[in-house]
Amino acid sequence: MDNQIKERREALGLSQGALAKACGVSRQTINAIENNKYDPTLSLAFRLAKTLSTTVDGLFTPS
Repeated sequence: MDNQIKERREALGLSQGALAKACGVSRQTINAIENNKYDPTLSLAFRLAKTLSTTVDGLFTPS
């Protein structure tokens, strides 16, 4: 699944660490998601979308 997390995060001026802390996960988890090495749980996808001021559909697209 492709995602726009890195682009949204950088547009908001957030580091991977800051996003991870806001979502309750490790920086490594954010890195793995951004590099399409890990698909987040639905719960985490919603937390990411909320933190990045968008929707789940706005962050993720089927590859």
